[in-house]
Amino acid sequence: MSRPGNLYLLTSVTGSIESTKHVTHLLNTDLLEGCRKRDRKSQKALYQLFYGFCMKICLRYAQDRDEALEVMNDGFMRVFLNIDRYDATRDFKSWLSTIMINTSIDHYRSKIRKIEMEELQAKHEMEDAEGILSRINYDDLLKMVQQLSMAYRTVFNLFVIDGYSHEEIASMLSISIGTSKSNLFKAREQLKRMLRAQSH
Repeated sequence: MSRPGNLYLLTSVTGSIESTKHVTHLLNTDLLEGCRKRDRKSQKALYQLFYGFCMKICLRYAQDRDEALEVMNDGFMRVFLNIDRYDATRDFKSWLSTIMINTSIDHYRSKIRKIEMEELQAKHEMEDAEGILSRINYDDLLKMVQQLSMAYRTVFNLFVIDGYSHEEIASMLSISIGTSKSNLFKAREQLKRMLRAQSH
């Protein structure tokens, strides 16, 4: 959850950020140095610069835009609190992407503490998911993925979009490898049904 008072730029974001969608700030040493010094103008500039990039990641894991915004804001809080740990020899977007994905996973974990995790133990042979991805555009895929259950949506994103293995996913989500495979299979089956319904 975003912490009120910690960072003013994380409140009332939607309207102001959309109007600065094409912000022209360039990521540079001065901007990062400003963030290390907790300079709010630098933090705001960084937030605006990577808003679209981070929102795109969080939307894939969230049920809707509001939830994605909440997760993304938490992710940026982590970025600003841990900016000193960023290695300048590493691609910044890769570092930022990792934080947003991990924040999304932590959000997922916090939700499954409140509801029972869908433990489907049936073992299924997986088919290649590329067929789904190649037949629809990103926006349509996003809308379909957001309709999946939280468990299916998370595994589908991690495996198909972000390239994690089932072993890694099982470790990240504290589930069995079989459950990860099963959830992916079920997610794909649901997406195929949605795709067939859309084509009729």
